[in-house]
Amino acid sequence: MITTARAFLLGLLIIFLAACSSPTPLATRTALLGIERIADTQTPETSHRPKETTSPTRFASLEANVPTWPASKTPLATSIPPTSSLASPTPRPTLGPESWKDLPVVPPISDHVTEIFLRGLAAGNNPGAFSKIGDCGSTPGWFLGDFDRGPRYYDLGDYTQLSPVIEEFQGSYDRASLAARSGFNASALFVPLWSDRTYCQAGEMPLACEYRVHKPSIAFIMLGTNDVWHPEEFEPQMRRIIEFSIDHGVIPILATKADNQEGDHNINATIARLAWEYDIPLWNFWAATEPLPNHGLQEDKVHLTWGSTMFDDLEAMKKAWPVRNLTALQVLDAVWRKVAL
Repeated sequence: MITTARAFLLGLLIIFLAACSSPTPLATRTALLGIERIADTQTPETSHRPKETTSPTRFASLEANVPTWPASKTPLATSIPPTSSLASPTPRPTLGPESWKDLPVVPPISDHVTEIFLRGLAAGNNPGAFSKIGDCGSTPGWFLGDFDRGPRYYDLGDYTQLSPVIEEFQGSYDRASLAARSGFNASALFVPLWSDRTYCQAGEMPLACEYRVHKPSIAFIMLGTNDVWHPEEFEPQMRRIIEFSIDHGVIPILATKADNQEGDHNINATIARLAWEYDIPLWNFWAATEPLPNHGLQEDKVHLTWGSTMFDDLEAMKKAWPVRNLTALQVLDAVWRKVAL
């Protein structure tokens, strides 16, 4: 007889499986349940290109004092310090409920981001590392992984100015995040049950584990699609994620989503409002997908349309996945150039 607890876990597993299954076979991608290692069938090797050491845009003034970043043996705090000044929302005019639709895909970057970055640097965060926080769409087989695999897997086309940021963050693009997993919603990041036992310590939640092990200076926060089932929990949990990130010196980049599962874009409006309140970058991915055929969505109106990471291919750029990779890279570049000055 299946116990109540086992039935609950089985139900969660079914949701996780359904959340990231695509109705369209992708011959060039292999999606794995759980934390994806490297699952690209086109990738014959896993070695990354060496990082250049002579780039003039690196953190020249800070580099001499930057330590190495081995995984700490001490778990990060799992509660949010109540006296944090950086995590407190910055008083700003209220963002209207529909105003987010007019916000740019790549945002202007405020000085508050530099404050967060310097705090993280003092705590030992790696200025050349970023993390991906989200569901299976945040795993490297789908998102950004090609930029670690070498030029045969991507073409920048007219965007060659992005080459330096690709070099700067080598090792983070194709890395499997400990806080990106099939079916994850905002609440799951605080549940130790979903932590990877190989790397995470007993009782350590996925978000804390990822930040402790990888020590990123920046994190893409890509949530909302799986939060449609419990929308009342989304905003408070997102606040926890934002404040936990800022308190640990990690710049959170919030991303709007392409789908409208909730019917009124309430989740995107919440994401944008929180980015506005906390004065942190908003990557308005929704605005990037609006001009695409079917708004960049497959027939199920959830999964993104797939195309190769070839920014010089006009047909590929009608698909949501290469547009997602391009605009994410542009936002990362904007944040990096702000804090690298």
